[in-house]
Formats: sequence, structure tokens, C-alpha cells
Amino acid sequence: MNRSTQTTQNPTMPRKLICIGDPDTLPADIVEGEVVVVDTSVAVVDQLDDPSIEGVWIARDQLPKISELRGISQSGIMLRDMPEGVALLDSDLRVLWANRRLVEWSGRSEPSVGLNFYEMLSNPEIMGPDFCPFHTALATGDESNSTLHTEDSRYFQVHAAPMVHPVHSRQLVVTVSDITEEILQQNKLAAIHQAGRELADLRPTEIFMMEVDERIDLLKENIRHYLSNLLNFNIIEIRLLEQATGNLMPLLSVGIDQDAADRQLIAHPQGNGITGYVAASGISYICHDVVNDPLFIPGVADSRSSLTVPLMLHDQVLGTINIESPEINAFGDSDLQFLEIFARDIAFALNTLELLVAQKANTAQQSCDAIHGAVALPVDEILNDAVNVMEQYIGHSSEVVDRLKRILRNARDIKQTIQQIGQRMTPLEAIPVGGESAHHVSLRGKRILVVDADEQVREDAHQLLERYGCIVETAHKGDEAVLMVRGSDDSTIYDVIISDIKLPDYSGYQLMLRLGKIMDYVPMVLMTGFGYDPGHSIVKARQNGLHAKGVLFKPFRLDQLIDVVKTILDFNEEIKASGVVPPKPVDTEEPGESKQHSDSNPPSDPS
Repeated sequence: MNRSTQTTQNPTMPRKLICIGDPDTLPADIVEGEVVVVDTSVAVVDQLDDPSIEGVWIARDQLPKISELRGISQSGIMLRDMPEGVALLDSDLRVLWANRRLVEWSGRSEPSVGLNFYEMLSNPEIMGPDFCPFHTALATGDESNSTLHTEDSRYFQVHAAPMVHPVHSRQLVVTVSDITEEILQQNKLAAIHQAGRELADLRPTEIFMMEVDERIDLLKENIRHYLSNLLNFNIIEIRLLEQATGNLMPLLSVGIDQDAADRQLIAHPQGNGITGYVAASGISYICHDVVNDPLFIPGVADSRSSLTVPLMLHDQVLGTINIESPEINAFGDSDLQFLEIFARDIAFALNTLELLVAQKANTAQQSCDAIHGAVALPVDEILNDAVNVMEQYIGHSSEVVDRLKRILRNARDIKQTIQQIGQRMTPLEAIPVGGESAHHVSLRGKRILVVDADEQVREDAHQLLERYGCIVETAHKGDEAVLMVRGSDDSTIYDVIISDIKLPDYSGYQLMLRLGKIMDYVPMVLMTGFGYDPGHSIVKARQNGLHAKGVLFKPFRLDQLIDVVKTILDFNEEIKASGVVPPKPVDTEEPGESKQHSDSNPPSDPS
């Protein structure tokens, strides 16, 4: 085997021939001094660097090993053209050989042989884990790994392995992989997680004094900033799901046509676009080409593809995020992964915001309840005393009566002012579960008189009923209740009167009879313990106009109290609408049966 005839010959340089196998097999005209004998075909490669080598002789007994030489040749071609970078380094980290891919990554037009490996890659930053991977491999004989970061923001992972051949033990085989995309993905994920933490961490110490709308605006601005600057999404629409109605209410829109932003959508898989489908199913959706997607409803005139993911919190859909692009197939699996991760963070941030609002509302509610609880019963005492005194001056001193009426108005104003402040400070989220004010709007502004000797019952009446906007006043006994009703005018008349069946002066039924003499219709509710009804007064009260559902059996739940009050209020409206007033109650008790008080405290005669 000879070199190409085109090789330039130097007549002064001695001619050499590599012989694989027994040199006695060489032709007779070959001079012994011109022969380099090697044992294996692998060793031929090391000798070919010598420019005096003119050819290779393979002994016949070595011919079966020709496949080894062929393998070396083929391996060289594979190393040259493989998609990973490969280099052979000496002990000084100089490049002895590099394949095409590594030379391409180095960005050099001139040969890289002889350059320091780091110099070939323009001295990249070593990011670890081994900050001296080549020296570690040379010193220990073990393989080593590290990551390099170049000045053009590319990331390479290098793997250095020492040569196992004893003659070449001070050389390294280095493989290089481009992991730029992987590192950028990891950095982006880390940035998304950091953005998510900043979304959820709304810094309560800084924004506690913000109004709810200001907090929502801050959250919306943070979401817009991260979606645009971090994820590079420029056409954005976020809608929140109303759990009760299924409506998808707009929260944030960037780059969306106004008509599309105002479009009414519900969580339904048909007729509500991809947003409605995602909200109904809780499954993300990539629309690669809007022209061929029957679900797509355009949000921007030139949209060509979209990505929509649900806002999920504990397997519950809170809303949707929709991203659109003017390019076909603009979104892939990585975009879906990033947006789903960020969507979870948005859902948690929305939940955190809701908790902050509820916490502030609850704190305000507790403060108002505490203030109101402290003044409610004392104000009731003022009302009771005022109407009692006013009763004595009616017909005698109009000036005193006017002053007492002013005291009544001012006392009632104190309670209503506290109640109104509490309602302004506590949005609907502060109302306990089962008591949403939207379901009990008919209770707002209704005047309730509660008559009971038990102070705890009167206090509970304030606390329970006033949270729904009722105006509650209380009395200890029947005579006080009669005076409270008699002292009312058109603006302060009671819509419902709740009385214990047993009062200190007489029964709740007797109170109903007395009120019937000064009211066209008595909107009465009687409270009693189970099995306690002396003289069958509830039966008699029902016979004399008490509503069939106008009875509360102690102890009763809040929802039972509300239901009974609403029933009486609805019945009041029916009476007003029909103009037919029920007959007034008639006293059917035997003489003396009505008195349940001591002789030392005789009842006043309301007639």
C-alpha cells in the first residue's frame, strides 16, 4: 500500500514503509532500515504522522485483521461528522484534533489544532460542578464533567476522559454537548417560579391599607408584566369563572379587540370558543391553526394560533388564560408547560388576594361587631326609657315630647351609623357561608323588635340579624314592647316582632292581643321551648292571626330564624299587595289567665 503519487517527494528524505506482521514477508528489494514494524493495525495510525512514511505493508497472516483498520477509518469518519463535539487534547490542553462540529461551535475559520481548548471556545466561563475538569481527569485518571458558558450565551457540557493506552496516558478525549436550550429552559422555569412567588407574595405590610380594587390592579399589572416580559406573550386575555352562574368575567386583556374583550362567555364546551371549552373541561388547549379549528372564536383580527390553559386551584377551575399569536403553530409543548406552571401561580395569587380581602373584612367585621355589641343593648335601654317617659308627657308637654322624640331618633341613628360603617368596611366575602347577602336582600333595612327577658337572647338577635342589614331593637317585657310600638311613626314601624312566649309581665300571646289594638296587622313570631305552651297560647295565637310558620322552637339555628323572618316579611308584602288585612286578634283567654307576673309589677293598660 503506497501513498498517492501526487504526494510531493523529497529526494533527501529517507523512504520508510510500515510493516504490519512478519517483516520476512516483505519484498526482497525493501531495505531493512526503511521498515517500521508494528504489531497491530491500530499502531499504524500513530506512525502515519511521520512524513517519510510512504506506505503500509500487511503480512498475509495479518490480513484477517484488515477489518480492524477498516473500523478505524470508519470511526474517524463518524467522529468527524457526529452531531456532538469531539477533541483530542494533550497534557497542556492543546487541541491535537477536533471534529467538524466542535470547530463549527468555536466559530473559527482557521484550524484549531495547537490552540488551547478554552482559547478555541473564546475562554468561556466554567460553571462547574468541576471547575478544573481536564486537570482532574489527568491527575486522577477518572472521567470528569463540567458546564461552560460562552460569551455569546451558549452553554456546553464537556466530558473529559483520559486515554487508556499506556503510551498516550497524558492525552484526553473530550466530548462536548450543546445544552443551551436545556439551560435556557431551566433558567426560564426558575424565573417563572420566582415570578410566581412574587405574585403570591403580595407583601401585606405594604398593601394592607390598599382598597380591594387597588390590590386587584396591582396583581393584574404583575401578571401582565411577567406574561409579556418573561414568557414573551403579547396578546393576553384572563377571565374568572363565577361559580354560581358559570359566567367567565374579564379580568385582564392586553392586545385583545374591545368587542372580543366585552364578549359574554360561559363555561360550556360548545358555542363559547376555546375559552368556554377549557373552563368547562379544565383541560389546556393548543390551537395550531385557527382557520381549521371549529372551536376558535377570534380575539384579534390577525390571530393565527392560540394557547389556552385553565386557572386551577385544588382541582377547581377559577378561570382561564388565553394567549394568541399572528403566526401559525406559534405555541409548542414548552409554551404549554410554562403557561400551565404560571397559571397555577396566578390561581394561588388570586386565592391569596381573596384571603387578604376576607381577613381585612373579618377584622373590620369583628371590630364593628364589638363596638355595636357594646352599644346595642344600652341604646335599647335608652329607647325603652325614652318611650316610657314620652308616654307620660303626651298631652301634657309637647316640648318634652319633641325632645324625647329627638332622643329616640339620635339613639337609633347611633346604631344605624355603626351598622352602615360596618357594612361599608366588610364586603360580601365577610358574610359567613350560608348567609350571602345576595340571597337575603329582602332583609336589608327591615325593622325587627325582639322581646325577651334573657339578655343573651337580645344580644344574639342584634348580632345575627344585623349582619343581614336588619335594624334590630329589643325590649325586656311586654309593656316595653307595647310602648316601643306605640312610640313608632311611619318611618320606624316594625316589620317583624319576635317575642318569647313567656315574658315577665304576661305571655307573648297577650302581647300579640295588646299590639292588635294599636296595629292594623301584627307581624308576630313567638319563641318557645319544645313542649312548653302554657294555656295552649300558640294554638290560640294561630287562631287569632299568627302565621302558620310564625313559631320558633328554642334552641333554633340561624337559618331557621332567617327563614321565619323572611316568611313574615313576604306575608307582609302579600297583604300590602292585596289590600286585605287579616282580622285583628280577639282575646279568647279566661279572666286572669293572661297574667304571669307578680302583683308588685302590674302591667300597664295599653288601651
